[in-house]
Amino acid sequence: MTPFVFNTAASIQFGAGKIAELGQMARATMGRRVMLVSDPGLVELGMVAQAVEILESAGLDVVVFPDVQADPPEAIIHSAVEMARLGKVEGIIGLGGGSSLDVAKLVAVLALGKETLAEIYGVGNVKGPRLPLILVPTTSGTGSEVTMVSIVTTGASEKMGVVSPVILPDVAVLDPELTYGLPPHITAATGIDAMVHAIEAYASVSPNNNPISRNLACEALRLMGGALERAVQDGDDRDARADILLGSMIAGQAFANSPVAAVHALAYPIGGHYKVPHGLSNALVLPHVLRFNAVTAPTPYAEIAPFVFPEMAGMGTQAAAAAFAEEMQDLSKRCGLQQGLREVGIERDALPMLARDAMNQTRLLVNNPREVDEAAALQIYEAAY
Repeated sequence: MTPFVFNTAASIQFGAGKIAELGQMARATMGRRVMLVSDPGLVELGMVAQAVEILESAGLDVVVFPDVQADPPEAIIHSAVEMARLGKVEGIIGLGGGSSLDVAKLVAVLALGKETLAEIYGVGNVKGPRLPLILVPTTSGTGSEVTMVSIVTTGASEKMGVVSPVILPDVAVLDPELTYGLPPHITAATGIDAMVHAIEAYASVSPNNNPISRNLACEALRLMGGALERAVQDGDDRDARADILLGSMIAGQAFANSPVAAVHALAYPIGGHYKVPHGLSNALVLPHVLRFNAVTAPTPYAEIAPFVFPEMAGMGTQAAAAAFAEEMQDLSKRCGLQQGLREVGIERDALPMLARDAMNQTRLLVNNPREVDEAAALQIYEAAY
């Protein structure tokens, strides 16, 4: 068996109502003065105030950074770090979607003043240490609570990643009740995003693709394939909400160790230039990347197809891979997501620019089962238009 490394969060706390235990968890892992990193939407919904009350009831002093933006720019990271340093905080808690959790990870490292953001971009460049870290997702998509990746928008549209096991949290807290209020469109986009994580982790040609990640990817697809439409149609379906939150986390564990590939590489320029949410960007290009890859590498898609669509069991390899691409597109459509790049305001003459930008995502493209050059990227964008 090929050697591999598998890293994940030190502790995972899953269950409805788990948020009520946040204060106890924080007291057990960090000092008295903590920083809560979140976003304006959760402030408006009252979830930040709820978390602050829970933390203060446990005797903690709380500094709140409420200004995280989607696809956070470097300026947001610097502002949060400055607040943490001025507040002399002894632990960081991230509450929200992937952007809030990604910012919290970086603040935990940078608040100590031993490293700069510019120094830690890339793979394995975080030296540490970091402040104690707890991550609490409120969406079921990114899996950021168990990944060693943090994505930052640099400049106008370019994205760069910080990849290191140092930024895995001490505790990931998954409470399905925090996701009950998610609107159908966000539920759908984040759910497809999580499924992409599992699909790409399973098919990745990374040298670190491993049996643990592959098995987790299959279980994540089984959970989400049976629950996503139910959660979209009925946001209060508790079983469905629990399944997609758990599936999202398991998919995060999978791709954190067997990294994603061309779907993400082609999605990043869409989000960077047009501010399309990351999950929707993935959904827009997914079926077209699957079709492209299946020409030369159908086997992984044929293997995972029955976990999402049980009726595909027993189909031939090429047929199953082709059907999987079609059914994933149909699932996206049934969940109410836009189906073409034109539907999110992208002009056809912008496609060559997107293809050029996608070539900058070499960290991801090397994991794809079929080589994607600029011409192939343009071909995929054309198909997705």
